[in-house]
Amino acid sequence: MKSLRSFAIGTLAAAFTLTQAALAADALSPYHGDPSEVSVSGLSSGAFMAVQYQVAYSGSVMGAGVVAGGPYYCAAGNLLNTTICMGQVPFVPPNPSLMVTAAAGFATLNQIDSLSNLQKARIYVFSGTKDTVVHQQAVDATVSFFEQAGVPKSNLQYVNDVPAGHAFIAPTFGNVCADNAPPYINHCSIDKKKYDQAGALLQQIYGKLNPPAHTLGGQILQFNQREFASAATGMADTGFVYVPKACAEGADCKVHVAFHGCKQSAAVVGNDFYANTGYNYWADSNNIIVLYPQVNASTVPFNPDGCWDWFGYTGQDYALKSGSQLTAIHAMVSRLVEKQ
Repeated sequence: MKSLRSFAIGTLAAAFTLTQAALAADALSPYHGDPSEVSVSGLSSGAFMAVQYQVAYSGSVMGAGVVAGGPYYCAAGNLLNTTICMGQVPFVPPNPSLMVTAAAGFATLNQIDSLSNLQKARIYVFSGTKDTVVHQQAVDATVSFFEQAGVPKSNLQYVNDVPAGHAFIAPTFGNVCADNAPPYINHCSIDKKKYDQAGALLQQIYGKLNPPAHTLGGQILQFNQREFASAATGMADTGFVYVPKACAEGADCKVHVAFHGCKQSAAVVGNDFYANTGYNYWADSNNIIVLYPQVNASTVPFNPDGCWDWFGYTGQDYALKSGSQLTAIHAMVSRLVEKQ
């Protein structure tokens, strides 16, 4: 009985600590974000999430960066489909035609935006040749999905010849190029030049940008995610946002959402993803607010690796505008584009 009482007290204390941490984070502030210049990107489960957000909210998202991610609604709400969706079943790639049909059906029911919006979307897709987690046949299907869904080939860039492992590619941070290991951030060189994936995908989406800043003039701020997402969504108490100085002072700014991968939230890798992937340096010199939402490992819902929901652990509407995580992110983006 004593051990049970001690366990209960410890559990309550831990819950109180987490609640206090959430309360300590400020509310997400509105800025002069431009609602016509919102984009998304992500790695792994974050890439699947970026695809989901791009497709579900295609009317208000101008482009997406997909690093080692499969096509929209690939798992169809069934965990058993995830190995196919990650390209791990030899000679059995995902069928993008089925996913386009599913997406068209959702759009007809107004559960997602019209697929016709994708005709103006700008998409960057990346698959490393040494990736042993999400294999290229899955990422090939992502490219095919977007093409079949209406994205013009001229608006779609597919990089699939870099000998990279399962990782986001940063210019100077992380593991060697071919690694498939935490924190899932690698550095690679192409023709003796450091590959800057954040810059590559942002420029595919927005067009030519100013060179990245050498030093940061803005701030990484934490904010309370509980205003947007309950614990039942699997999302963490606290999220992060990089705000360039000009954006904090009222300049009109673009908004980009960067989704981390599994085992890559701040609770696991600290600031590696939101500070060391290179996004902020491009953001600083180009007036881009970068939102870094967070999802943590959990038992309820069951999500032991802290992945974004691309297979239905939060419910069967996970890939629709009514899905709890997509709804939360959209509310965060809407806050950033409110006028102060």
